[in-house]
Amino acid sequence: MSMKAPRGTVDILPNDAAKWQYAESKIKDICNRFHFKEIRTPLFEHTEVFQRGVGDSTDIVQKEMYTFEDRGGRSLTLRPEGTASVARAYVENKLFGNPNQPVKLYYFAQMFRYERPQKGRMRQLNQFGVEVMGSADPAVDAEVIDLAMTVYKELGLKSLKLVINSLGDKESRNNHREALVKHFDPHREELCNDCQNRLLQNPLRVLDCKTDRDHPAMKTAPSILDYLNEESKAYFDKVQQYLSVMEIDYVVDPNLVRGLDYYNHTAFEIMSEADGFGAITTLAGGGRYNGLIQELGGPDIPGIGFGMGFERLLMALEAENIEIPLNDSLDCFVVAMGSDEVEKEAARLVHQLRVNGVQVDKDYQNRKMKGQFKAADRYKSKYVIVLGEEELLKQTVNVKEMATGEQVEVPINDIIEMIKGKYLGGKIDE
Repeated sequence: MSMKAPRGTVDILPNDAAKWQYAESKIKDICNRFHFKEIRTPLFEHTEVFQRGVGDSTDIVQKEMYTFEDRGGRSLTLRPEGTASVARAYVENKLFGNPNQPVKLYYFAQMFRYERPQKGRMRQLNQFGVEVMGSADPAVDAEVIDLAMTVYKELGLKSLKLVINSLGDKESRNNHREALVKHFDPHREELCNDCQNRLLQNPLRVLDCKTDRDHPAMKTAPSILDYLNEESKAYFDKVQQYLSVMEIDYVVDPNLVRGLDYYNHTAFEIMSEADGFGAITTLAGGGRYNGLIQELGGPDIPGIGFGMGFERLLMALEAENIEIPLNDSLDCFVVAMGSDEVEKEAARLVHQLRVNGVQVDKDYQNRKMKGQFKAADRYKSKYVIVLGEEELLKQTVNVKEMATGEQVEVPINDIIEMIKGKYLGGKIDE
């Protein structure tokens, strides 16, 4: 029996968890400013949600999903991505009937994909994502991209590259599909097995192949931009205009297709160009999915969103030497020495301080006073409250400010008010 974490998973220890919490709090604040609301969906869904929502031809569905049967014989899958789950919740809960449209949602969620683990790509991954459902306005596309870029910029990242493309509407995609099949068909036997299947199911995904990316036919493949009809061109032009007025730099890449079948019109990725970041540079990716809601049994309602890997976000911060401000100090540490009555009073005091909003801890190792003070120092406690037999008898405590060494005797009944008001707001006054 292995007592190690399963391959492709990691433990997030307290110091790292504090970094995650900081980033999450910043992101939640940004989402609030953009007027997005949080949604939380189940960890697993009926397998059909992802088969229909993500697409049968995708690597996720064909190779990477954790799928199992429950005791009732139902096929369930640990969610490999967020959009299909949110779309299912949108349909099931009839959020399309909400008078406030579009519906703007965000989530923090764990995803599960069976793939070869490597730095920044795990089998259990953590993702932040947003979805906007109920609007086909290109301004919404720009807003979603703006939100993603704002997250990275406000966390301090500078080495960013935004790449956008248009996959066009259904007519444009069909025309491009025919051109791709005609172009690649003479080279079919030279392509990998996956691409041979993709050429029949979803030729656009051939352009996204990592195995055949250096094949000469890739460089001469017809561009989707050459097959956009007038409506799709106008849509893409407006998205670019909105990004320009927001002063968001971008690059148009006609080979950007994304890995999920539900995308149409706008597709985008945000990449890190920081030195030493690694070979896989993508930080976030997303796009428009105007047919997904209908595919999952809802009305014909448009949508757009993105997913942002949390592990890769922290890697990018590290690559750019951005220090996350962590408040790892403690307000107070209670040092108790003496009888059981002293220990009981210390426990009561700790409890009262905590319920009144003070961050406080105490010794639980039966250390001597010197050891307890050392513990307080390791915790970077601002103040140490000393309670012994004499203090208990006098109903007082001694409070020491660790930075200055100043010490004062305080009545126990006054300690909460003084710690909250005077001590945490400034130095101790004798």
